[in-house]
Amino acid sequence: MSNSADSPGTDTTGSDPAPASRSPRSRFRPVRALTAGVFALAGLLFITSFNTAKGTDIRTDASLLKLSDLIQERSHKNGGLDESNARLREDVESLAEADDGSTTAEDEKLAALEKNAGTQKLKGEAITVTLNDAPPNATAKLPGYPEPQPDYLVIHQQDLQAVVNALWKGGAEGVKVMDQRLISTSAVRCVGNTLILQGRVYSPPYKIQAVGDPGKLQKALADSPSIQNYMVYVNVYGLGWKVTEDGTVTLPGYSGTVDLHYAKPVE
Repeated sequence: MSNSADSPGTDTTGSDPAPASRSPRSRFRPVRALTAGVFALAGLLFITSFNTAKGTDIRTDASLLKLSDLIQERSHKNGGLDESNARLREDVESLAEADDGSTTAEDEKLAALEKNAGTQKLKGEAITVTLNDAPPNATAKLPGYPEPQPDYLVIHQQDLQAVVNALWKGGAEGVKVMDQRLISTSAVRCVGNTLILQGRVYSPPYKIQAVGDPGKLQKALADSPSIQNYMVYVNVYGLGWKVTEDGTVTLPGYSGTVDLHYAKPVE
């Protein structure tokens, strides 16, 4: 059954009937207008997409790759600035020592403070701890454990922090993460599966080297509850873990800025 609005030759406004010669298909239909609008919108979206892509495949991760490249570029730049800063600091210290009017006792006290601050080179016996992600196709090696989630197979910030904290607790005189010396204000942070340390970016495997008594350092690692938990994932899912004794090494001094950065209230 059709309603009055669909009946040919009938005017719903109450005016004169439509001419009998008018075909029902020639009357205005809202559906036809809606269809035209949809095609117009589709054309607009197509043109916008074309102008945005500029002939490239917008379904790729090109933008993400550009961001990654920018991060790596800034990381290398920060590394170069650190090296330049270290050379300038050595020049300044040499000039200051040449004519600073200090006594021998004062110089010795200053040297001790610099050593404790981590800004001077440190020589001694050391161990290195290496952590690495598990293979991407890893499965549970022991019965009773679930198949791994993606988070189970990567190194997390707390894993690196656990190793650093255990080494300090074991009496480490100095600690180096990758190629940078840690000081009291150093923060070991991870974003995704990358390490950000003092303005520079690193990917696994992560190497942490500490100068101190090798036996005490290894015992502190073994006694750490956080590392014991990490070792479960090592044994079950294949996360990387390696501890080596390095003999006598020399850790570099910290060469970055010592300025503190902190948030300020908006005025």
